[in-house]
Parts: sequence; structure tokens; C-alpha cells
Amino acid sequence: MKKIFLIYGHYDDNSFNAAIKNTFTKTAEEKGHFVDSVDLYKEKFNPVFAGEDPDDTVLNHRKRIDDCDIIVLIAPIWNFRMPAIVEGWIDKVLAPPWAFSFKKLVGNYGYPIGNLRNKKAIIFCTYGSPRLAITTFFLNLPIRRLKRGVFHMCGIYNINYRRYFAVPFVSDKKREEFLEDVKKTAFSV
Repeated sequence: MKKIFLIYGHYDDNSFNAAIKNTFTKTAEEKGHFVDSVDLYKEKFNPVFAGEDPDDTVLNHRKRIDDCDIIVLIAPIWNFRMPAIVEGWIDKVLAPPWAFSFKKLVGNYGYPIGNLRNKKAIIFCTYGSPRLAITTFFLNLPIRRLKRGVFHMCGIYNINYRRYFAVPFVSDKKREEFLEDVKKTAFSV
């Protein structure tokens, strides 16, 4: 049995992101895993970070991450990033010195030492754009930023990044194929 901490970042319970969350959770639980979910919008998570010490919510999320094997992040990509509420969660929860610290090399140079090295991450992202636009014109920026700029910094290199393109424009059959991929991903945890 794996312990999964799922962060969900979409405001609409009827969205395709909600279908991803529900499908992943149901499949993982049927396989015997424990899924601990946070719905950032329903919990009214405050994404604004102004240098303050972590509050009780942030400390609670960190404790739940400490207790889990896998972090699952589900959100759309808007303007080459996740919604502000998810980005704020990343800034507040996956922050130094808890999630990582820097080892100084010389002068202003150093490198991150991740404190979450024993974790795995699964990221589910939906896009309004087709694959070609993201991979060629935009050089996979959302993937690279999330993998390298967030999870690698925290020491997490075992990352399964699942992307679903042109979601508002695809057929119901294609959405069913996307959800089959979600089930396979949950089943392979």
C-alpha cells in the first residue's frame, strides 16, 4: 500500500481536471492505496506568500507530505503555469529550508540539496493548446519548469508527467482515452 498526497487545483467540480482527480483516486483506492486529498479551492488556500513563517495549513501539508510516498499534482496549465492557487501552494509549502536548501560552492554560486529525495511525484496537467504548439513553439516550458524548477530542487527525480492536450476541443472518445491513461497511471503506482 502506498500513501498518496494529492493536491488538486481547479475551481470547477465538473471540469476535466475533476474527472482526472476522481478517476485517479478511485483507481488508486481500488488497488489498496491510501489517497489523502487537498482541494485548494474548496479549502480556500491562501496562495499569497509575503515572507511570513509557515502557518498551520502549510505545516499540516508538510506533515502530510512527510507521511506520504507519492505527491500527485492535478491542475490545468494556464499561461505556461498552473493556476495561481497551485503556484502559491508550491511557493509556500515546497519552500526552503524545509523542501530544499542550498550548498554554497563559491561566492554567489551553489546548488540545491533536496530534502524530499525519497518521494515520487505524478503530475497531471491539461492544456487548451495542441501538443505541437506546446512542444515546438513553447519548448515544453511548463514541463521543464515543474520538473526542474520545482521537483528536482526538492530532490524528487522520480516524476511521471502526464499531459492531455487540446482538452476543450477533443471528442468525448478522446477524453475517455485520456482517463484510461489516468487509470493506467494510478494502477502502476
